[in-house]
Amino acid sequence: MDVFPDGSQGKHAVTHWKVLERFGYVTLVECRLETGRTHQIRVHMKHIGHPLFNDATYGGDRILKGTTFSKYKQFVQNCFNIMPRQALHAKCLGFVHPTTGQEVFFDSDIAPDMQAVIDRWRNYAIHKEYEEPVDVTYDLTNRERQSLQSNKK
Repeated sequence: MDVFPDGSQGKHAVTHWKVLERFGYVTLVECRLETGRTHQIRVHMKHIGHPLFNDATYGGDRILKGTTFSKYKQFVQNCFNIMPRQALHAKCLGFVHPTTGQEVFFDSDIAPDMQAVIDRWRNYAIHKEYEEPVDVTYDLTNRERQSLQSNKK
């Protein structure tokens, strides 16, 4: 799967995201979908340079940012081991039932493995000073750049 900003290929897909909490090199975000394409969140987050944590398919299973210290690398590897899957959780799902036509909604709590990793990153961020800047520049289209700026507000 890939993103084609010029619309030359693929199907239309829209993901709205906002930052919930920053943990230094890792950020907790909320995504709201207008469309429901296969791997939509995973593809869009990779496209803007932020693959999901521990997502082997889209590059989130590697240390992309952070220090070169082996202690940091071990910390990240321990987090990968605690949650051996991509960091993706569907808090709320809804759809129109195909038979009854009624709106159906489901709500679920975050899985214990994901909560454990979030707690570890939160603790790490509180007690660790960062040796390098976290901000990264990407080669984005004007539309993508405007979207990123509006999401930062």
